[in-house]
Amino acid sequence: MSIPFATEKQVAVAAVRRACLLTSSVFNKLVKNETLTKGDKSPVTVGDYSAQAVVNTILGRAFPTDPIVGEEDANELRQESGVIMRQRIVELANETLTSELGLGEMVEWGLGPGQERTPEELMDAIDRGNHAGGAVGRMWTLDPIDGTKGFLRGEQYAVCLALIVDAQVQLGVMGCPNLPVDASNPDGPKGCIFVAVRGQGAQQMAVSGANPTPLTIPTISGDSLNFLESVEAAHSSHSFNSRVSSVLNITRAPTRMDSQAKYCCLARGDGGAYLRMPTGVGYREKIWDHASGAILIEEAGGIVTDSRGSSLDFGLGRTLGENFGVVAAGKAAHAKVLAAVMQAKAEEEEEKTKARV
Repeated sequence: MSIPFATEKQVAVAAVRRACLLTSSVFNKLVKNETLTKGDKSPVTVGDYSAQAVVNTILGRAFPTDPIVGEEDANELRQESGVIMRQRIVELANETLTSELGLGEMVEWGLGPGQERTPEELMDAIDRGNHAGGAVGRMWTLDPIDGTKGFLRGEQYAVCLALIVDAQVQLGVMGCPNLPVDASNPDGPKGCIFVAVRGQGAQQMAVSGANPTPLTIPTISGDSLNFLESVEAAHSSHSFNSRVSSVLNITRAPTRMDSQAKYCCLARGDGGAYLRMPTGVGYREKIWDHASGAILIEEAGGIVTDSRGSSLDFGLGRTLGENFGVVAAGKAAHAKVLAAVMQAKAEEEEEKTKARV
C-alpha cells in the first residue's frame, strides 16, 4: 500500500534543500563579500529569482501539470535592462541544479551533472509561479526567500514550499539554513528542514535530508509561555502583542525573528505561541507566507486560526482573503491565547471609541 504524497514529499524536500544551498551561496557571495555588480539589484532579488527557478524546474520535471503560486515572474529579467541579473541567475540556478545527487534525489527531476538549463528554460520556470490559486485542484505555493531582512542580516529566513489540494494544505516543507539544529545550543550546528504531511505528522531533519526526528509541540504552562513574533514592527503589531501578554500575565520577553522560521520554532517547543496581528487596514496575508507553517503546526499537534478563531482559507486565490491575523499555539494553549487576543482587541476598540468622544 502506497503512502499518500510520498513522492511529493521526496521531491519537495529535494527542491527546498537545493534552494537552501543556493540562498546560502548567494549570501556568502553577494551579501558577505558585497560583490554585486551594476545591474544585479539586491542580493535578495537575485536569490529570490534563482531559488524560484530551481524549485520550479524540479517541480516541473516531477509534476509537469501542477500549477505553482509564487511571488516572482521573469518579465523584468527578459528585458534588455535585466541582462546582467539574468546572467547571474542562470549561473546560480545551473550551479545548483547540476551539483551531485543527494539523499533521496533522482536524475529524472532534472538534477545532477549535465542537467544545465538554457536561460529561456529558467525564465519559463520562474514564470510557472504565475498561477492565480483557487479552491479546486492541486497547486504548489512557494516563497523562495521568506524573511528578506533576516536573510540580509545573516539571521533567520526560510524557503517555504507547500502543496494544496482542493483548498487544503496537504504537504509543507520549510528550509531554515540559519536556524540552530538545537535551540539549547545556539552556537552549535545550523541548518534544518521541517516537513509535514497531513495525517503523517511533522519532522525536523538535517539540510541533507538525514536524521528525520518527529516533532510534537510540548505543553507549556502559563508562567513559561512567551510569544514568537516578527522582528519588524511594520509586519506585526508589537504593541498589540504586549497588550495580549498583559491579559495573559506573561512575563517572558517575546522571541523575535523573521520568516516562517517562527512556525518551525513553535513546532519544536521554542516558544509558546505565534501571534501575528496586522498593523494596517486592508492588508491581506499571502498564502505562501503561511501554508507550510500552518500544516507543520497542525501535524505537530497544534492549532492555527486567524484572530477571530476562523480557519485559514487557502482556496481564495493568492491571499487569505478576510482572514485577519494569525494565532498559532499548542492545543493546550490556543484557546487561552485566542480569548486573550479577543479581549485585547475589545479593549483597544473601547479605548478608540472613548478617544473619539
